[in-house]
Amino acid sequence: MSAELLFRLSALNTAYAAAIDSDRLEVWPDFFVEDCLYKVTTAANHADGLAAGVIYADSRGMLMDRIAALRKANIYEPQAYRHLIGMPSILGHDAAGIHCETPFFVARIMRDGATTLFATGRYLDCLRDDGALRFVERIVVCDSSRFDTLLAIPL
Repeated sequence: MSAELLFRLSALNTAYAAAIDSDRLEVWPDFFVEDCLYKVTTAANHADGLAAGVIYADSRGMLMDRIAALRKANIYEPQAYRHLIGMPSILGHDAAGIHCETPFFVARIMRDGATTLFATGRYLDCLRDDGALRFVERIVVCDSSRFDTLLAIPL
C-alpha cells in the first residue's frame, strides 16, 4: 500500500468529519457507495459478531432518509460534534475493496456550550476506489457499551 493511498484515506476521513462537524449532513451520504453498510455498535457486540447496531443502514437511500428525519421529523436538543481522527491503518486489499481501521474521538458541544467526551472507538472500513474513495462499509465500533440517548447525528 502506498503513501499516496494513506494520504487519500486521511483526506477522506478529514472531509467526512468536516461534513458532520459543520452541519453539512446532507453531503454525508455522498461518502458512501449506493449499496453500503453503515453501522454504529459497541466493541463487545462487534467482538461477539452481533449484527444489530444502535444505528443501522444498508443503503445510501437509508442514510439520506436518516438525515431527512433529523432535519424534519426528529426532535432532539441542538448539538454539534468535533471529531479527532487518527491515522488509518491499512489492513489489506481484496476484491471487496480496501480494508482499514481508524481510531476516533468525538466531543459533543451542546447549545449551552457544555462540551463532553461523547464517543471513542474505531472505524472499520471497506472502501471502493473508482477514482474517488467511497465507503462500501463503515462499522463504527464504540469503546463504551453505553450510548447516550442523544445519538442522533452520525458518528
